[in-house]
Amino acid sequence: MNRRVVVGVDSSTQSCKVVSVDADTGELLQQRSAPHPDGTSINPERWWEAFEKAGGAAAAQGEGGVLALGVSAQQHGMVALDSVGAPVHDALLWNDVRSAPQAAALTEKYGASMWAEEVGLVPVASFTITKLAWLHENRPELATRVDQVMLPHDWLTWNILGRPAEATTDRSDASGTGYFSVHSNEYRHDLLEAALGHAARVPRVLGPFEQAGVTPGGVIISAGAGDNAAAALGLGAEEGDVVVSIGTSGTVFASTVARIADASGSVAGFADAAGGQLPLLATINGARTLVATAGMLGVDIERFGALALAAPIDADGLLMLPYLDGERTPNLPDATGSLTGMRRANMRPENLAQASVLGLVCGLADALDSLRSQGVPVRQVILIGGGSQSPAVQKIAADVFGVPVVLPVPGEYVALGAARQAAWALDGDFPLWKREIATELAPSSTRDWAIDVRARYAEQRELIYAV
Repeated sequence: MNRRVVVGVDSSTQSCKVVSVDADTGELLQQRSAPHPDGTSINPERWWEAFEKAGGAAAAQGEGGVLALGVSAQQHGMVALDSVGAPVHDALLWNDVRSAPQAAALTEKYGASMWAEEVGLVPVASFTITKLAWLHENRPELATRVDQVMLPHDWLTWNILGRPAEATTDRSDASGTGYFSVHSNEYRHDLLEAALGHAARVPRVLGPFEQAGVTPGGVIISAGAGDNAAAALGLGAEEGDVVVSIGTSGTVFASTVARIADASGSVAGFADAAGGQLPLLATINGARTLVATAGMLGVDIERFGALALAAPIDADGLLMLPYLDGERTPNLPDATGSLTGMRRANMRPENLAQASVLGLVCGLADALDSLRSQGVPVRQVILIGGGSQSPAVQKIAADVFGVPVVLPVPGEYVALGAARQAAWALDGDFPLWKREIATELAPSSTRDWAIDVRARYAEQRELIYAV
């Protein structure tokens, strides 16, 4: 049987994953990965090295019969290049919070309503524009050398195509910069110039199934996408589906036609990779909350899970607000975590484990409510990411979220979405691949406990952090 092979790339914070997929069925044929260095800033060349080690460079030249390739990557990362294409500074990643003062200053200068109504988001430290402002203010000698600004997926696509004169991006990734208007589908060059101190080139924005180019090996390179938009593609998310991803970070997003303009800054009005909107909330503290608590208890993650399952479902009143690395949603870049409700009777390892799980899921449930407040329909939650495989998380998810929860068969959905886009660019028609569901969970008739826990969580968040 002759298969038509397409490849999807997920260049994430932690690693580069490369998947080969049957273009007609979506069947996974091969998967490889290579790690990225830890940290919140990185030389972009490390991304290319991992891409090569994972087989991406060979695939881009047609090895293995590859016909098309799509790149997805972590959003917002600042790749600031000089006139010869060399980085003037390490790429500052989405989880680098050093630009929090610049985010606050940009919001104050223009007003939150302007940002929400005209751009689609309100600046926080994650977004590219704030990182350019940080560079301008703290390393002005480097900022003056910046000739063009890219995002991680733009930079990889540009290198795959041999660094052409004009780089490309897509609407989903451009929408997370802070200098692209989702509502008008145009760059706001004035905002970029105000942040950086001078004008700079930016990639051309491609449509959902446009081709970025063709490699010397004859492989079509698609527009690419931001990681969450690619995940929505990979999952085949429809109106009413809300994706909750528990990975290094936590994300809550939906592919929708709803127009988002949230002046509070809670919901970022990003674009999706199919021509619609992708309202999104992100938390810095995802599954690492559980790993950190396991370390505190001196157990591995398997034993941690067993402890959480052995605890009373409400952790006997123990409550964790897990802002261990600061937080993006709510916007608390300098926060630390809190443990409340402590009594001598409930200070037990199993309760601490369960409190960590509850804190993680309650934070994501708050994000889900914020989406609802913006008119986004919530019919069911699609739960993905490494943390979604925790039995302790699965036990409480539907009750805390208050809607049915489905868990797809575990897979690399960001990379799969990039492959799906590659197949779209190859044929011009959106590929109708089937989504396989592994587990379905429904809210219980006794979920009052979850309502009570969420109320206490909100009360303590307001009391301690005033948000």
